[in-house]
Amino acid sequence: MSCQYSLVFLFLFGFTTALTVAEICKTDLLEGTSCTIKLPTKNTDKSNEITWAHLSSDALIHRKNGKIKKPIPGLTMEEDGSLTFGSVSLKNTGKYTYTVYNAEGTQIDAGEKEITVYAKVPKPTLTIKCKDGNATLTCDFRERPDLIVSWYEEGKIIQKEKNPKLFLKSDKIQEKKTYSCSVGNPASTEQSNSIMSCSDTGPGGDSGPRKLFGFDFWIMVSILAGGGSLLLLLICVLVICACRSCKTQRQHEQDEDELRLRIFQDEGQNGTARSKHTARGQPAPPIPQEEPSPQIPTQTQTQPKAQTRGRPPPPPEDDDENPPPLPRPRNKQHRKRHEEPYRPME
Repeated sequence: MSCQYSLVFLFLFGFTTALTVAEICKTDLLEGTSCTIKLPTKNTDKSNEITWAHLSSDALIHRKNGKIKKPIPGLTMEEDGSLTFGSVSLKNTGKYTYTVYNAEGTQIDAGEKEITVYAKVPKPTLTIKCKDGNATLTCDFRERPDLIVSWYEEGKIIQKEKNPKLFLKSDKIQEKKTYSCSVGNPASTEQSNSIMSCSDTGPGGDSGPRKLFGFDFWIMVSILAGGGSLLLLLICVLVICACRSCKTQRQHEQDEDELRLRIFQDEGQNGTARSKHTARGQPAPPIPQEEPSPQIPTQTQTQPKAQTRGRPPPPPEDDDENPPPLPRPRNKQHRKRHEEPYRPME
């Protein structure tokens, strides 16, 4: 099965190649075409001497005794002496002369062939401008002076010249007919799209969709509007964050000022007061208060007064770094204040 497919493929390939080689060069050729200029001389064999020369470029292809001297890229000479172009270009335009000699060196034939190569025609763009009830159609084809412009009305040709503009009066516009243009050369032709009248054009009289920066107008407006909205939203978020940060910092500074004022007031009120706690967080012992001394009947013999105990110094303020040692309980029991000493009975 695969062998049959291979044979079919080879047959089609050979048939296509044969058609390509068999194509004869016309007088007017499109750039990139492959063709062959046939040699009119008959009954030529490899022993004959054949020369092809291009008069415009001095290119020369010469075959003698079956061998080609100085082969030229893109040009080949067939067995019958015909000249084949692999792909014609603009520089191949011009006249080609041929000369045929027999084996004895006698000229038996000579002549010339001429070909003209044209570049491919671009597709034209048709625009229309309306002003004061009249219209001007312009066929744009990229500044190619070698092209001929043809104007069509309802598919029928009405004008053929190199003028790329067509003027329409108001009565023609009222007919609501379609117009188009085509540009071409002897080798190829391209036609534009059809438009009806000024009602088919956008604001300002130009046909086709409006564009902004080379793109569709409304698409660009949507993109710019979306980008502007995002930018505005970002700016609002940044402003809100900055305001909140300033408010938080201001509140923090106010709280610090209030805290410093409160500490200063507390220090002023308790500067001379005794702290309620020791350095280690334990409650300080209460300050002993003096009791009113009872009235003792006067005796002839003066009794010594008990020595009053001085008020203990207040404990130092809290010092977290070097706390003072805790007070130790006394071993001896102190006598009560204002108690008379023991006297043995007589």
